[in-house]
Amino acid sequence: MALEDRKKEFEKCLKKFEDVLSKPKDEYIRDSAIKRFELCFELCWKVLKDYLLEEGITCRSPKSCFKEAFSIGLIDDEEEWLSILEDRNLSVHTYNELLAETLYERLPNHLRAMKALLKKLNQEE
Repeated sequence: MALEDRKKEFEKCLKKFEDVLSKPKDEYIRDSAIKRFELCFELCWKVLKDYLLEEGITCRSPKSCFKEAFSIGLIDDEEEWLSILEDRNLSVHTYNELLAETLYERLPNHLRAMKALLKKLNQEE
């Protein structure tokens, strides 16, 4: 998939993520928001991977892509992105009510960071 196409998919996914976070919370909205976060995360790191490849930088994992994006100024706070990665790993591999509640509370910050990254990527065109 070309970088531009992937960015468009990422943008659509972010809109759906934002939409679900704007709804009154119940367990179904919470779970849907977490799933949207996971989907956005996957598109996010793949967009980064494609962008970095066009810049001549190879990364093979989300963590390495975030570190490279930080090193060239695409993301401002590497620790924030490593926290996003950790939340994604927790959401995919562990599920319990307390974790879901805790993760849900952090999702608006993750959305903000992803939207900021997309904005920077779009400015790089």
